[in-house]
Amino acid sequence: MGARPAGPPAFGTPEAETAFFSAYEAALARWPVPVTPATARSEFGTTRLNACGPEDGRPVVLLSGGGATSAVWYANVAALAATHRVYAVDLIGDPGRSIHGGRPIRRAEDMTAWLDTVLDHLGLDSTALVGHSYGGWIALTYALHAPHRVERLALLDPTQCFAGFRFGYLLRALPMLLRPTAARARAFIDWETGGAPARGLIDPAWSAVHALGTAHFPSSKPVTGPRPATERLRSLDIPTLILTAELSRPHRSSQVADHARALLPNAEVAVLPGVSHHAVPMADPALLNDHLTRFLDTPARTAPDA
Repeated sequence: MGARPAGPPAFGTPEAETAFFSAYEAALARWPVPVTPATARSEFGTTRLNACGPEDGRPVVLLSGGGATSAVWYANVAALAATHRVYAVDLIGDPGRSIHGGRPIRRAEDMTAWLDTVLDHLGLDSTALVGHSYGGWIALTYALHAPHRVERLALLDPTQCFAGFRFGYLLRALPMLLRPTAARARAFIDWETGGAPARGLIDPAWSAVHALGTAHFPSSKPVTGPRPATERLRSLDIPTLILTAELSRPHRSSQVADHARALLPNAEVAVLPGVSHHAVPMADPALLNDHLTRFLDTPARTAPDA
């Protein structure tokens, strides 16, 4: 996959960096489809994308949750790449092979400008966007910023879009945020997912990436903002799929679903039964992939004859 591009140091020690990228490459090696790495350079730094699927396939861009990296999509890429050109993105400023250097990203407007540069580099006038968790917030924010560039929008248990965080979730995450270690990262995922790693529902290779990234990547405050205004959401006219996780701990999935239906009456909203928030891409991939491929493969709407 090649060496990490030159840029500001991302990890505290060379040993930590080596361990993380060894785990990262090992996780990508387990993808069931060939992976083509690509980089998009811009004033914000260098963005890493892992691409797969036919080069002439319809594009879909995958935005992972915070700290998950693009490697989290290992159980989904084969199904999506059957008909699409898939671009899985390492979020800028997050663990992964993207390097944030140059223009700082401080506001939601900076984040959407960054994603503009990524799509420009890929030569995509428009694409489908799939975002999980924090990636769902980025995807929705971008769709409101540039609706003409988003053909379809899939939000997987998105955070800070239709409901806020539960206090108990934030309290449980606090020790990991204040003094991150690999053990605390693993314990947090184990708690939120109800022991999914021990039950074989999460690949150990991805677990290593997440734990090492959490432990050794310098903490950076995610760029977020207030939840989108009601009037902006009601004006969104993009085919949208919203999947909530029944056992999600960051928020109440029923509240997310109810608010999404009220604010986006034309969206398709469904619940993933028996699935927790952090395990959405992995715990029941057959069900998730069925939802995504059916939604993404639906023929585009055509304008009525004049």
